[in-house]
Amino acid sequence: MSTIKHPLEPLTAEEVRLAVSILRDTGKVGPRTRFVSVSLKEPPKAVVHGFTGAGPITREAFAVLFDNTTNSCHEAAVSLTDRKLLSWKHVPGVQPTMTADEMAECEQAVLASPEFRAALKKQYGIDDPALVMVDIWSAGNYGEPEESSRRLARPLCFLRTDPTDNGYARPIEGIRPVVDLNEMRVIRVEEYGHWPLPPQPGNYAADRVPDKRTGIKPLEITQPEGPGFQVDGYYVKWQNWSFVVGFNAREGLTLHHLRYTDGGKDRSVLYRASLTEMVVPYGDPTATQYRKNAFDVGEYGMGACANSLELGCDCLGLIRYLDANLVNSRGELLTIKNAVCMHEEDYGILWKHTDRRLADKPEVRRSRRLVISSVSTVENYEYGFFWYLYQDGNIQLELKLTGILSLGTLRPGEKSKYGSLIAPQLYAPVHQHFFNVRLDFDLDGVNNTVQRVDVVQDEPGPANPHGNAFAAKATPLTTEKAARDNLKLETARTWRVVNPNVLNAVGEPVGYKFFPMDNSLPMASADAWWRRRAGFVNHHVWVTPFDEAEKYAAGDYPNQSKGGDGLAKWTEKDRPVENTDVVFWYTFGHTHIPRPEDYPVMPAAYIGFLLKPNGFFALNPANDLPPPAPKKAAAKGLSLADGEKGGCCH
Repeated sequence: MSTIKHPLEPLTAEEVRLAVSILRDTGKVGPRTRFVSVSLKEPPKAVVHGFTGAGPITREAFAVLFDNTTNSCHEAAVSLTDRKLLSWKHVPGVQPTMTADEMAECEQAVLASPEFRAALKKQYGIDDPALVMVDIWSAGNYGEPEESSRRLARPLCFLRTDPTDNGYARPIEGIRPVVDLNEMRVIRVEEYGHWPLPPQPGNYAADRVPDKRTGIKPLEITQPEGPGFQVDGYYVKWQNWSFVVGFNAREGLTLHHLRYTDGGKDRSVLYRASLTEMVVPYGDPTATQYRKNAFDVGEYGMGACANSLELGCDCLGLIRYLDANLVNSRGELLTIKNAVCMHEEDYGILWKHTDRRLADKPEVRRSRRLVISSVSTVENYEYGFFWYLYQDGNIQLELKLTGILSLGTLRPGEKSKYGSLIAPQLYAPVHQHFFNVRLDFDLDGVNNTVQRVDVVQDEPGPANPHGNAFAAKATPLTTEKAARDNLKLETARTWRVVNPNVLNAVGEPVGYKFFPMDNSLPMASADAWWRRRAGFVNHHVWVTPFDEAEKYAAGDYPNQSKGGDGLAKWTEKDRPVENTDVVFWYTFGHTHIPRPEDYPVMPAAYIGFLLKPNGFFALNPANDLPPPAPKKAAAKGLSLADGEKGGCCH
């Protein structure tokens, strides 16, 4: 543990092994106990704020375990420093995240099931299920009391034509097995009718796509003097930014202790930023489709589904990778190599001005941003998480949605009201993706206030004789219920986080402004079963006082939950949220009406938000950037005009 440089760094491989060993030595871990997750138990804020870089760092781990024999969940905390168990807690009546091991075992259980084989033979005349793909889906909760006490999955199945083609092109529409994950066996197979398999392949792999386009020339990104960032363990410094990269099995990539050096002063901005939950509800009410509403964080674990990223594919440039040290369900170390990618990108013009009185002396500064990214595959879909830090103090999260649509089969000549026909007999149901991000602000100190900012028109009258007047109106949000909020295009609504105890250069509270981007409202009824479990979609913005126990927008255990937990429950307390340690929660959604161009693999869709300093600095913090170095070399096949210089700015 001597390699740890900051108390918020994620667990090392040695620490994961030690945590598992300590838990096994207690005698509480049985032969059928699964390790759902082992992650850093983050120290109290006061410890982090008081950290100077000197002295020992106390390390603790938090584990979630599940016993298949007793169908019971336990939480445990261990001291890695003192090598002892700190707590062991039974959490009754919950189903924790499904593990990667269970996903693989579930597929094998379905393929081995006599009931499933019989249904496959009956509907499709297939004796050998070797080419069947089985995607695990949580059973969710639809008010069926006889099933709520069991750990269940309702997989979706597909049929390949050969071992390497795109099996998603041939959904087995009318057969859905139900698997008890404790017993790891199929308890029944639900049959809804027969649909002939779609006739056409939908391959996308390079070795299966003929007539690839030509004429794509190499595009090289080089930094001959090395990267502009420094990495010490998981602690990063870039330009004026410093922060710690975190990672865990449930949330995936997290950012911690994000700070900006301004005029020699180290200023705090965000204490912790994380994805807390997401849900993908489908709008098709038919028998095979209506149960599709994946809670990809709480049911599957975004970090556990992370990819090992590759140079030139996922990331381009001079890259620094960071590994994620997790655990499989049997307590063995699971290291995801290159789970996090970090690099710099040119982002075009940051600022420019040309004064016509000063000929040939335009002032231009190019924008450079630091990218911290991770990509996760949850069965058919890929989610890319890209945090961007900018030289002018901006912070952005961009999610890239790609992968393969979750498809259904139609009979010849049929169309679906609830989806788009994208190939013969193949349709993609309409659906939405909702994400929730937790932003724990510590803006120049712990005590902050969130303001709702609306642009309001003045009424015509003596003070507004020309009818052109409008102004921004900031409303402090004082309690949790008052802070529940939605986007409003009519007033260009944004939100501003301020520290009323610290004034800026013009005598106003320092602040950062939150700018929403693409968003949606849920289309399903408020009584839909998935919405009972995903109360966080009821509002775009929530504000709560900091509580270390309140981490996930849909509650700690949304898998098969009855709902009513998380933000919807906590904010009923209507606690004060003014001039205190506040957490800003943002829910953003993407409504996907699929199109043929999204098949066989979907071009990335983009969604996210932007944080911009708003009175945090005395002036443009990128005013001190030097001009770009002149470029003198012309590209091959191109030339500079006569007398033209290689540089573009003064």
